[in-house]
Amino acid sequence: MRAVTLDSVPATPAVGEVDLPRPEAGELLVKVAASSINGIDAATAAGYLHGMMEHRFPLVLGQDFAGTVEALGEGADGFAVGDAVFGIALKPYLGAGSLAQYVTVPAGHGVAHIPAGLKAGDAGALGVAGSTALVSLDAVALAEGQTLLISGASGGVGSLAVQLAAARGAKVIATARPGTQTDFVTGLTEPEVQVVDFTGDLEGQVRAIIPDGVDAVLHLAGDGAQLAALLRPGGQIASATGLTQDDIEAQDVTVHTIMGAPGPKTLSLLAEQVVSGALRVPVTATYPLEQATEAFAAFGASTPGKIAVSCS
Repeated sequence: MRAVTLDSVPATPAVGEVDLPRPEAGELLVKVAASSINGIDAATAAGYLHGMMEHRFPLVLGQDFAGTVEALGEGADGFAVGDAVFGIALKPYLGAGSLAQYVTVPAGHGVAHIPAGLKAGDAGALGVAGSTALVSLDAVALAEGQTLLISGASGGVGSLAVQLAAARGAKVIATARPGTQTDFVTGLTEPEVQVVDFTGDLEGQVRAIIPDGVDAVLHLAGDGAQLAALLRPGGQIASATGLTQDDIEAQDVTVHTIMGAPGPKTLSLLAEQVVSGALRVPVTATYPLEQATEAFAAFGASTPGKIAVSCS
């Protein structure tokens, strides 16, 4: 099959031929219609995860997927051949990813049925970013009317988090670069969120809006310690980039280190919100599988929103 692969790290992702995977016991073989690029894919290609997780070469990149069940491994319950499914390809090693024509995934975790009304292109860009946004918001237990600073709001996770937080009644302050990024973020919700320029005096801008500090922060980009300093006493910060309690000096701030590993309930909840119109998957560019190298370049250039890849 055709897939986006690495023969070593660090390296530029390339499209090539690899063996068709076979579903093991408890797994589904999915014919992939759509996928997308996430930070973990770029980090893997850059070699940042080498030594932290097992790498199996040729390494197929990708976690998000949407497609059709092609075959079932022994004991794979809850699904049938022909079912439309989406989710996140999760393995204890890197190498069996979803930026490919086919992927194998555990039937019991990280996969859900695609409901009527959810397009494959949206489903294939929803899993990683949507679940990370949802888990991050749940971690800080945001209440209606509280203030939330989202650092990295123009990215895939951030742009979904902006929508989810606004729907919960939070007062959202979002970081973005002036110009295209700011225009993208302000167009995510009605009414518009307040945007601050992370390339300028971030603290001064945030304190001008909330002098006593924000209630919570989603740390998706930037300096976590700097962001934690913008919290009010007793505030909470959820970090998807590895920040821990030991990384900050403030003793009256709680750090939640987010590890995304969504079950089918989380995936189904996100899908239902998209179908209902309460949530929009912010796909801003779609590339065919054969142009995956260009898709990675666009991701590296901080293109706002989600960059999708059509695999069929």
